[in-house]
Amino acid sequence: MPNVTMTIGGQPAPAETTFGVTDPATGEVFAEAPEGTPAQLDAAMEAASKAYPDWNLDEDARRQALRDMSAVLMGALGDLAPLLTAEQGKPMNDANLEVFASAMWCSYFAELERPREVVQDDGEALVEVVRRPLGVVAAITPGNFPLTLAFGKIAPALRAGNTLVLKPSPFTPLTTLRAVELLQSALPPGVLNVVSGGDGLGAAMTSHPVPRKVSFTGSIETGKKVALSAAPDLKRLTLELGGNDPAIVLDDVDPASVADGIFGGAFANNGQVCSAIKRVYVPEAIYEDVVAALADRASRVKVGPGADPASKLGPVNNAPQYERVKELVADALAGGARAAAGGAPMDGPGYFFSPTVLADVTDGVRIVDEEQFGPALPVIAYRDLDDALARANATQFGLSGSVWGADEDRAAEVAGRLECGTAWVNVHMALAPHQPFGGFKWSGVGVENGPWGLAGFTEIQAVHRSRVGNGLSAATSMVLP
Repeated sequence: MPNVTMTIGGQPAPAETTFGVTDPATGEVFAEAPEGTPAQLDAAMEAASKAYPDWNLDEDARRQALRDMSAVLMGALGDLAPLLTAEQGKPMNDANLEVFASAMWCSYFAELERPREVVQDDGEALVEVVRRPLGVVAAITPGNFPLTLAFGKIAPALRAGNTLVLKPSPFTPLTTLRAVELLQSALPPGVLNVVSGGDGLGAAMTSHPVPRKVSFTGSIETGKKVALSAAPDLKRLTLELGGNDPAIVLDDVDPASVADGIFGGAFANNGQVCSAIKRVYVPEAIYEDVVAALADRASRVKVGPGADPASKLGPVNNAPQYERVKELVADALAGGARAAAGGAPMDGPGYFFSPTVLADVTDGVRIVDEEQFGPALPVIAYRDLDDALARANATQFGLSGSVWGADEDRAAEVAGRLECGTAWVNVHMALAPHQPFGGFKWSGVGVENGPWGLAGFTEIQAVHRSRVGNGLSAATSMVLP
């Protein structure tokens, strides 16, 4: 393993103490990560503050820096992907794709145009609406997609003209630390800083007086704490929080034809995706066929260490989440659910859980009502479509959802009735940097990606240039005595 360190002000920032990073495929600590101190957090914020005035001035330079960052990431694929697999557990192919996606996010925001917004241009005045950067941004990322979710914040924040201090999950800090270290060759010192540590360091970031915005991806419970911490300083917020995403199967589908898409939408990254399918509503007439088709795929998929080229699914990333999946599945089975596939941990070391399809389960059971964030999928029967929609929407979650049907127009109409930030038709988790992503209800505040995500890292400023001789517009003179 490389000897990774924090980066502050463009320089390596060693720590006096470290914490262990566990390989989820073995359950054993395999590396140490630096434990950042409050003083080092202060230093990172100071470095970002000092870098901000010059970084803000030259948009062309920022765009070129993002292009250079993309090239650095692609050139480091062989360095970053194995490290990502080791600490997160995902198969190597998925790790390669994550590094590639991070580079793609940088390239997208480098080329995204920001046209001038002119709201008045006449003999009285020229009024433009411009987007100004906020200043220093604090970003906190989770462990399921350490790089992709980090660069979903880094790329638009830097493009907008902000500087940034990043803290990765303590479960998966290594790849992020290494990536930021490599990226210093493409950036002025202090523009992108990274510190690592536990929850206490994250709390110190969100309440720190320097950042003007906090961008956080994680659980709803922690997101509420972030909002409370940021409130006294009125920091701007983007919160991408949890999901309990429903998939509704319509009565005109062929079960076999939709099973692959639903299974992939539920079990990608071993179910550890905020927007993954977490529950499936299926008409009674085809219920058993859909359950059987999903169970067949769950029983055949290859689960193993991410370093094994044959593995399609890896382990659950960390012990607390592994225990939660076990708890929710055991609770469902004790309440009468049937494990059509899986239903128990796998033999051997590491945090491996058999891909599980649960039948004969309904709303009110914890694994239906809560976010499992793991390889277990409840399948719920319904008779009436309106009732299924009502049940799908009867939650404080509202991140995403999907509808599956042979009649695409009908499926799209049903999808439009889902109360969520993204509603897919005959696909799930089709995510891209140009498509906005955010949640309704408790699943988020603000959006990421596209021009909307870029705007979230800015403040609006109206620039009004008078063309009236005395400097007073007609509207202004009307209110003066």
